[in-house]
Amino acid sequence: MRKRRPSAAFDFDDLIYGIHAVDEALRADEALHAIHVSAARRDDPALRGIVATAKERNVPIKFESRGFFERLPLRAHQGIVAVTPPFQYVALHELLRRANPGNRTFVVLDHLTDPHNVGAIARTAEAAGATGLILPDRRSAGINATVRKAAAGATAYLPVARVGNLSAAIRTLKEAGAWAVGADASESAVDLAAADLNRDLVLVIGAEDRGVSPLIKRECDYLVRIPMRGKVASLNASVAAAILLYEALRQRECSLRP
Repeated sequence: MRKRRPSAAFDFDDLIYGIHAVDEALRADEALHAIHVSAARRDDPALRGIVATAKERNVPIKFESRGFFERLPLRAHQGIVAVTPPFQYVALHELLRRANPGNRTFVVLDHLTDPHNVGAIARTAEAAGATGLILPDRRSAGINATVRKAAAGATAYLPVARVGNLSAAIRTLKEAGAWAVGADASESAVDLAAADLNRDLVLVIGAEDRGVSPLIKRECDYLVRIPMRGKVASLNASVAAAILLYEALRQRECSLRP
């Protein structure tokens, strides 16, 4: 069965949907062309708050019928969709200027294709204070509507760079003083409990099906292994990223205590 297409000329990558994602886009003062709200849910308190904020910021509000949302290729839209300009990626050198040396964490995703994983990692990276997210520009999920929904608004705040050569990008970050650490389940990797993550860090998370590629592993200063004590052999990429990000944050904050 063919997927029904929206009646308006919307590019899926330029949509933000869901209450939290649209609310955060407004709070971050993102440029929004319009917000489409379900007429049947116009009395919903959460949606009323968004509508009020949008009116204050002169963002056009359009109340739509059920049919409008049924024609969109979306599911958990919660009765609200915002139309935005194309997502603004930043250049790698801009990421390097975003934080002072000694307090930078760059999260590199090695060809992750699941937008839910990319969105979840973006959400955790922003919450943990990461400097930015780095994606390859091919064979990887970009920042589209699904990523923004899964990120629950984090992409409004977290800078994201897309690069043509992931290996070269990692080398550039290392030349700027960062250490590259790849998540890896092999026995040769350093156990998480022994890993020194209190430094400028390039945290590399591998693809869902194969982990960090051999080419990218060669760019890593070392690999780190999350201990597994159960029967399952590996963790979801977004879960692994969350564990490593918060361990790095824990080490950094512990080092600042008197």
